[in-house]
Amino acid sequence: MTEQNSGLPEPSGKVALVTGASRGIGYGIAEALVARGDRVVITGRNEDALKEAAEKLGADRVLGVAGKAHDEAHQAVAVERAMETFGRVDYLVNNAGTNPVFGPIADLDLGVARKVFETNVVSALGFAQRTWHAWQKDNGGAIVNIASIAGLAPSPFIGAYGISKAAMVNLTMQLAHEFAPGVRVNSIAPAVIKTKFAAALYENREEEAAAGYPMARLGVPEDIGGAAAFLLSDAAGWITGQNLVVDGGLFLNAGV
Repeated sequence: MTEQNSGLPEPSGKVALVTGASRGIGYGIAEALVARGDRVVITGRNEDALKEAAEKLGADRVLGVAGKAHDEAHQAVAVERAMETFGRVDYLVNNAGTNPVFGPIADLDLGVARKVFETNVVSALGFAQRTWHAWQKDNGGAIVNIASIAGLAPSPFIGAYGISKAAMVNLTMQLAHEFAPGVRVNSIAPAVIKTKFAAALYENREEEAAAGYPMARLGVPEDIGGAAAFLLSDAAGWITGQNLVVDGGLFLNAGV
């Protein structure tokens, strides 16, 4: 592929696949990886949104593959397109997620619970299996799973989401154990990040929502992008099976 954007650094030779990356946290992670020279395959449900994101990030460095994260056929196509276009998949970021319902789990529709787990957990395992067999098993690499602080403590009204993210943390440890030593696997547990996905948690009351954070603000996608880029780098070469909490200090208030 011909380099078109002279503002980008020289290619690093590494390739990442980031799911759910047309906006929000996924986009922030893709942006951080492109900024250091990686080529990136991004996925998402909306083809137009993916195309726009790829163009903003640098169409010569970024490939969008539209589809639903829990769809096994989409998982296969995304990894195949990465291999066909860039020849490798060094890094995987499992960011795609859903939280379609708010309310107590006592009244949670079990069909909705299954959807949450299919998208948030099973899809992450599917992508990890495919990148492992396509490239990482023989060549090494790293995986970052996006969990949540909702998976580390009870979360009123988003219980199913929190349970799925707790499973994501455990999946991270299991993959880290099985994929070692060639592939490192870590997770990131953000607090509230200012994205459309999390808008219901802070919209029209951002100052109030941020008041409980020692850093006095909510997170932004770039905060998670920087953390992910670190974990997907040689600087984190002896870190695996860990869950990095990126919460603006929110958990410091737990004992108060």
